[in-house]
This record gives sequence, structure tokens and C-alpha cells, in this order.
Amino acid sequence: MTAEAAIKSHGSDTLTEGVRVRVVPSYVASQSDPEQGKFVFAYRITIANEGDRTVRLKSRRWMIVDGDGERRDVEGPGIVGQFPTLAPGEKFEYSSFCPLQTPWGTMEGSYEMETLEGAVVHVAVGRFYLVSTKR
Repeated sequence: MTAEAAIKSHGSDTLTEGVRVRVVPSYVASQSDPEQGKFVFAYRITIANEGDRTVRLKSRRWMIVDGDGERRDVEGPGIVGQFPTLAPGEKFEYSSFCPLQTPWGTMEGSYEMETLEGAVVHVAVGRFYLVSTKR
């Protein structure tokens, strides 16, 4: 499946106040154990500053819902230990993962960013789907 096809079927592409967040999720069969209720999903995120202000990522917030409807909220400073600053036209890419006890679920959230002038910008991460090949 191409990245474009993955976004259309499972990922997301969201633009908020000039900051685009694109997510491409995938199932990691080699790290999963369906018989034990362990399903591991990876996701690659690209944050692109398409606006005209420099922004710095301060924190993240995730809402994760598994296939049984159990919700888990995760929040904290930075992303993967970093606080990227993006000038207009720049982008930052990273990968992370999410373990679930069900073969599918969803994630969505937001990043809190700050402009050089000190204005806070809440950037949405649109809902994306974590779907395994095992049901």
C-alpha cells in the first residue's frame, strides 16, 4: 500500500493554523502476538509548517481508543524527546508506536505549539486508524 493509499484508508492529514500534520500508521506483525492479545502499531508523523510564523512544539496530547471502546489519554512534553522548532517551509518527521490489546483502534490528538511572539497554537492531529491484519 502506498503512503497516499494508507492516508486515505487509515491515516490522517490535518491543517491547523498553517501547520499540517500527516500520519501514516502500520501494523507491526513481527512485534505482535495476537494469541496473547498483543497488537503493535507504528505510525510515522510529518509536521510541516505551511504558515508564515515560526512555531516550536511544546507538548502533545493523545486520545487512544481500542476496539473494545477503552479510552486511554496520554500527554506530555515534546515528542520523542524533542521540541522541534519549524520556520515557515520546514518540516519534522518522526516515528512512534502504540500497543493495543485489540486488533484495531483509533488515535487522535493535538500538539501545543508556541510562536516566537509567545502565542499558543493548538494543532490538531486528525483521527487515524490502527488496523491489524488479524481479526
